[in-house]
Amino acid sequence: MKRRTLGGTGISVSEYALGAMMFGPWGNPDHDDAVRIVHAALDAGINFVDTADIYSAGESEEIVGKALKDRRGSVVLATKFRSAMGEDANQAGGSRRYIVRAVEDSLRRLDTDYIDLYQMHRPDPLTDIDETLSALSDLVRSGKVRAIGSSSFPAEQIVEAQWVAERRGHVRFRTEQPPYSILARGVEGTILPTAQKYGMGTLTWGPLSAGWLSGRDLSASGRAAMEKNKFDPSLPGNAAKLDAVAELKKVAADAGLTLPHLALAFVRTHPAVTSAIIGPRTMDQLTDLLAGADVTLGADVLDRIDAIVPPGTDLNRADNYFVENPALSDASLRRRR
Repeated sequence: MKRRTLGGTGISVSEYALGAMMFGPWGNPDHDDAVRIVHAALDAGINFVDTADIYSAGESEEIVGKALKDRRGSVVLATKFRSAMGEDANQAGGSRRYIVRAVEDSLRRLDTDYIDLYQMHRPDPLTDIDETLSALSDLVRSGKVRAIGSSSFPAEQIVEAQWVAERRGHVRFRTEQPPYSILARGVEGTILPTAQKYGMGTLTWGPLSAGWLSGRDLSASGRAAMEKNKFDPSLPGNAAKLDAVAELKKVAADAGLTLPHLALAFVRTHPAVTSAIIGPRTMDQLTDLLAGADVTLGADVLDRIDAIVPPGTDLNRADNYFVENPALSDASLRRRR
């Protein structure tokens, strides 16, 4: 497994990061099997594991903690905070009050005394970024956290966070974690260039576009039933994805590749990308994804992909997971009284 340096941190990480969202009731509820998957990934050369407190309500972190118990020193461990972990309004967000509690809860579940990369899962429009960065800086200085990052931040908020950190003397976000796949290329226009400008490492998630690029039939999947806006073929954006997938299968076949291997190699090709997060639910899925770890794409293949899905294009706006802008969603903010 090839390694890259994580932004300006000096930390060496594998080109694939193991995503743990599917460990626990959200995906694979068998703890022992999930631990075996983690160990197999580590044995294959992956040294970067990414989870979040919200995944299976903390159970994912517990599983990761079990898996890393005797291998913690050789693993770069990342987790995330911000999403609601209870019904109380103060059990979420980017306030100092919540961050101090959230990190202790994650450390306990992960059974470790430090987190290598602590990421803010989404922006919090209710909290001043100065407040958030101040609290996170204290965690870094205390040794509980080694580096901090953002996830699914719009470009303007990435820039704001960098400026606030510089002007207020805070530790700055060293990474960004955006969604990125052949079918969702919107981040190529602003997010990835902005991360490069500020020397941030980029961990991309969703390289198989929620299964669209897995080569499987999604029509009967539980996720398709729950998220019709992202899967219903009668919607124009999803119809466009269906057409694109049919063409991409031809590109993959002509290149002697499977569709998932083409999709992952595409993401890793972008010079801004440090690691692509893979999130297997089963050992077979992990084995298949690892088989494509050394695949590289030539200019001819990349040109054909560009012709199918132009650079900077999200075929379905619903696949853009960036937090909804309250200036647009809250009518009271755009109607003078």
